[in-house]
Amino acid sequence: MATRMNRWVVLAGYGLLAACSQLLWLSYAFIEAQTHRAMGVSVSDVGDLAAIFPLMYVILALPFGKWLDVSFERALGLGAVLTGAGGLLRLISPGSFWWAFGGQLVIAVGQPLVLNSITKVAARYFPEQERTTAISIGSVSLYVGILVAALSGKPLFDAGGLRLVLLVQGALGVVAAAWVLLALRTPPAFRGDPSVAVSLGWLKRDRFIWVLGGLLFVGMGIFNAVATWLDPILGHFHHGSASGVLFAILTVAGIIGAAILPGVAAKRDRRRAMLQVTVSVTAVAFLAIAAWHGLVFLGIVLFIEGFVLLAALPVALDWSELHSGPERAGAAVGFLLLAGNLGGVVLLLIVQIVIGNPYASLGVLSAAALAGLALSTRLPARVGAAASQGGPR
Repeated sequence: MATRMNRWVVLAGYGLLAACSQLLWLSYAFIEAQTHRAMGVSVSDVGDLAAIFPLMYVILALPFGKWLDVSFERALGLGAVLTGAGGLLRLISPGSFWWAFGGQLVIAVGQPLVLNSITKVAARYFPEQERTTAISIGSVSLYVGILVAALSGKPLFDAGGLRLVLLVQGALGVVAAAWVLLALRTPPAFRGDPSVAVSLGWLKRDRFIWVLGGLLFVGMGIFNAVATWLDPILGHFHHGSASGVLFAILTVAGIIGAAILPGVAAKRDRRRAMLQVTVSVTAVAFLAIAAWHGLVFLGIVLFIEGFVLLAALPVALDWSELHSGPERAGAAVGFLLLAGNLGGVVLLLIVQIVIGNPYASLGVLSAAALAGLALSTRLPARVGAAASQGGPR
């Protein structure tokens, strides 16, 4: 059985692996200009190295989620191995686009196994009263990985070129993979019943999970669109050079919010209210940015926006685990993150269409948030009421 100390060691290892999955995904994204020169390929080709991930997630999220519910240790263990191996594969020839592509593909195949495990780790190793905290830590780890990728890529490249970037990130991936493989030898305290997870049919008729998926479609879609298009949007207001710092402010605020707000929402049973605050603040934030462009004002607004926006993911994942049960948690998270990744692609492309007009771009983000607000009214006000939404409980 997992002792109190052991379960936190397991969670720490999983958190490092989750962070590394994001770090390795975005290895080239924040040094695109340097990478395209080092590899001798176009900037668009470098962008494709990150674009592999949402594509593979869409394909693999549900079957891998089901596999996690049936055989958790084997599935997460394979995800850890693929993460570490993909990071090493890129080091064979750091300046080769095709070795980079192969490494990214291997990591991308493992990513659904890693990310879909957020609620499974909490449900298998932690008592019910600690699961919200465990899920929040797992979710925060994702944002930490994104932040480290954003802040470390250029300094590492300047210090030692692409080889140093890939060496440091690959080493972290191997350490995380080894940690998780060792941690999985700790017997879980709460095994659940894998036979309950045989069929994915329950997802088709579970209206509650579909509504949560719709909200993550909006929330993750907005985050991805901001990450991609903040620079050109702010460039119209003569603040494009500050986009990296402002995005870091948004992400740091999100890490703080994701660490605090899910626990508050769970303790007071106000998860729906928390999600409604998120989409309401988001709608107002981007309208405010369209109206006022002062740099200090932008920093304050994006801090507030990040604080609530990034907390929505652990709130939704925590609620999905309570609703679907530990035995179906992998499939539920797979479906929700699939919806979120689809939202990232769709909103990114919609904003791209109007990117020449910053007011239209910001208007699209606000409109998406308002659509999320309308959707949130279909959620139950309390956790216990979710059973009436057609779910497994």
